Amino acid sequence: MTREDCLALDAADPLAGHRALFEIPAGVIYLDGNSLGALPKAVPARLAKVVAEEWGRDLIRSWNTAGWIDLPVKVGAKIAPLIGAHPDEVIACDSTSVNLFKLAAGALALRPDRHVIVTEPGNFPSDLYILQGLADLVPGLEIRVTPRAELADALDESVALLLLTEVHYKTGELHDMTALSTKAREVGALTLWDLSHSAGAMPVNLTTSGADLAVGCGYKYLNGGPGAPAFAFVARRHQEAFKSPLTGWMGHAQPFAFDDDYRPGVGMARLLCGTPQVLNMSALDAALSVFEGIDMGMVRAKSIALGDLFLTLVQDRCDGLSPACPLSGAQRGSQVALRHPNGYAIVQALIDRGVIGDFRAPDILRFGLTPLYIGYADVWDAVDHLAQIMATEAWREPRYAEVAAVT
Repeated sequence: MTREDCLALDAADPLAGHRALFEIPAGVIYLDGNSLGALPKAVPARLAKVVAEEWGRDLIRSWNTAGWIDLPVKVGAKIAPLIGAHPDEVIACDSTSVNLFKLAAGALALRPDRHVIVTEPGNFPSDLYILQGLADLVPGLEIRVTPRAELADALDESVALLLLTEVHYKTGELHDMTALSTKAREVGALTLWDLSHSAGAMPVNLTTSGADLAVGCGYKYLNGGPGAPAFAFVARRHQEAFKSPLTGWMGHAQPFAFDDDYRPGVGMARLLCGTPQVLNMSALDAALSVFEGIDMGMVRAKSIALGDLFLTLVQDRCDGLSPACPLSGAQRGSQVALRHPNGYAIVQALIDRGVIGDFRAPDILRFGLTPLYIGYADVWDAVDHLAQIMATEAWREPRYAEVAAVT
């Protein structure tokens, strides 16, 4: 595959025009959308309007006149089709970790005679930490950390909840959501899926897979900006009985009645807790416009093709790097991962050349492939830089070994 071949693929790509919807700095190949999505061009104007007009001019009236109070429901409804859910099953609020706590605790309440949550080692650390904290609060709760290959066998009548991330944050390996959700349902357990590395990058269908609960973040492939609100999903069949452990005023049936006693809101409204973050929520609302009219199957096909190209070029041109992700695109999310004992320094050398990926300890070089703004020539150029760095050992410069606070 030559660079000219890649340019030809870009010219024929039906998604190529969507790159114009994003602010991509000149000279930058941005391969970190799996950690922070690029800025959609619709966001700055929306934020300027919210700040200058809705906040600056209309002040508190904008909770009503600009619909601030409705943003969690409005944004959730925009996310719903991207994850195969009904609009009334998704709400945007809080952070992924907070939502994970709410849904895991709520799942235990739905299965009061069961005291086991199953997850896997190497799951995203925050997910594991939330479960560990929940175990400290719930007497008798067992967190059963089970190797990936043994998860289905670990599901029995003692299990209340299976909690997994659909796309592994390091390796990009995909779980079979349908198979595991089916097995969980057969033994009476619930499933909670973290979609942070899949929502917006590939087709997700919570409804047909039989998932019960899900969370995800707004700042990765949904491009909502740093610290963007997360989202939560509760299948319709569970909503009436679901009880959130964080019974804040926004989750009340009538928040502005100011009753002393809590009464849960209808449907997903009970997942709300504190006041919505209007600026962040407005940014995410505007960012989601890039998905209007998008065929996620087409996005998935390009994602697999980009990943296959990246891995083939690395194999052909880069000595010393080994794949840390599945070689089969069907088993891989929208990222590739490579392994090298000096991975951090190599990533810093790449960033110095304008190729932005990231590093995950202890030895993973990670590259997110966002099909809406990454092209085939971008991948060719990125690997060309990587090949030069490996051939010249430029990564050995001492400055590249200086570890920053965020890797």
